[in-house]
Amino acid sequence: MRKADLIKHFGSGVAAAKALEVTKSAVSQWGDVIPEGMAYKAQIVTGGALRVDPSLYPKPHLHPGAAA
Repeated sequence: MRKADLIKHFGSGVAAAKALEVTKSAVSQWGDVIPEGMAYKAQIVTGGALRVDPSLYPKPHLHPGAAA
């Protein structure tokens, strides 16, 4: 989920922080893409109005033989 979409939905970074129960400084420190866990929380808090885009969160590749 992109931070710009989150802020647009809530109207401000302060409002987004309040809705997600984090500090406004946490929101300001996020890059263009918000942390994956926060994206899922935003999806729940907004009742699905904002949706997680899994393509923004690539999964790490395990080395052959590594435990899954």
